[in-house]
Amino acid sequence: MSETPASMSAAEIAHAVKNRKLTALAATEAALSRIAAHDKVLNAFTDVTADRARAKAGAIDAAIVAGKSVGPLAGVPFAVKNLFDVQGLATRAGSKINRDLPPSPRDATLIERMEAAGAVLVGALNMGEYAYDFTGENVHDGPSRNPHDPTRMTGGSSGGSGSAVGGALVPIALGSDTNGSIRVPSSFCGTFGLKPTYGRLSRARSFPFVASLDHLGPLARSVKDLALAYDAMQGPDADDPACIVQSIEPTVPLLANDVGRLRVAIAGGYFQQNLFPEAVEAVARVAKALGATQTVELPEAARARAAAYIITTTEGAALHLDRLRKRPNDFDPAVRDRLIAGAMVPAVYVDKAQKFRRWYRAKVLELFQSVDVILAPATPCTAPKLGQVSFTLDGVELPVRPNIGIHTQPISFIGLPVVAVPVPLEPLPIGVQIIAAPWREDIALRVAYALEQMGVAAAPPPRGI
Repeated sequence: MSETPASMSAAEIAHAVKNRKLTALAATEAALSRIAAHDKVLNAFTDVTADRARAKAGAIDAAIVAGKSVGPLAGVPFAVKNLFDVQGLATRAGSKINRDLPPSPRDATLIERMEAAGAVLVGALNMGEYAYDFTGENVHDGPSRNPHDPTRMTGGSSGGSGSAVGGALVPIALGSDTNGSIRVPSSFCGTFGLKPTYGRLSRARSFPFVASLDHLGPLARSVKDLALAYDAMQGPDADDPACIVQSIEPTVPLLANDVGRLRVAIAGGYFQQNLFPEAVEAVARVAKALGATQTVELPEAARARAAAYIITTTEGAALHLDRLRKRPNDFDPAVRDRLIAGAMVPAVYVDKAQKFRRWYRAKVLELFQSVDVILAPATPCTAPKLGQVSFTLDGVELPVRPNIGIHTQPISFIGLPVVAVPVPLEPLPIGVQIIAAPWREDIALRVAYALEQMGVAAAPPPRGI
């Protein structure tokens, strides 16, 4: 074959493996070799599960020789954010404290489903501590680094996931998204990312952050790969009370459907403020390609972001109270201080935030009676420098950490499905959110695929490794 396994998409790897043009073991070894060669720069991985991966790949190759079915992701290497339970590893969740936990006795549901589809787990990925992070800078493991410029952030908290996929170490990685933690790394690292509808994909045996906001989902270098992973992971799970979907809605066969009849609108007001020129340009390119001229305004989006902060910090604080009491000095100080502040938020504010959340969700859902898709920036800028604490926008100095997710929080706050698509600007990519109504991941993926086919959205080759 003219391509090396490391340069192939997940769909190409699976096709080659099933047709015995490539072995699963060769695809796995290619990924392990690329990790060994480039992760010294990227710092995307915290654990490499080489022995497990080789054993799984060998079993796939043996099954193919025996004429058995091996699944749509046969031989595809993937990795997961280290808040997923991986059998035999302590679930770090980016923290120092969790390293004292015993090894997990069982994989997370989504890992089990990926491997049931033939995928091969090659490791666990760096992340912001306890997922309370937008930068990808972990004080315990060091920062994950941007594959297009290692002096820059990956975004967080799924920073290792963005780095590993953007750097082509693996074609697919799994992350989590509470306030933007899949979409922000996708934007900075130039990958496609899916934050599904709240409740669509099981979170069983993953370390939580904010139970009422947490989503799990894939990052990939192409829309087809994103959809293949998503389809493999769908289905109800009694081990996650939020995972209520009773049927699987396959998306891969639908990707080629015409999107010309879809009603596409641009998010106005709040979503057109606090943007650097590159974010404005990215949204404009996507809107032009889709013929979108209508603008809609999500009502009270700024209040939605504020309410999301209140719910995030109070639920997060409640989860970590015991750790805060017993081991405060083992936290990242920035994470610790925000959790302590959350523990002191008056209950009346939380009650108001939850009531507003219900109102806001109803108002936003009304918009989908007249539109099918809403476009919005994923981040206000391309990736900032590592260690950068502020940026200046319209003459105002703003802190980097809280403002990276300014445009993602009002969306995940009400659990809408979003595909983040990378627009390959120079010198760095930046993402645009394709937002759909609840349970309509298929529509968001179809739009993303159309943009990819037009060349407007694409995962650029890594320039920094």
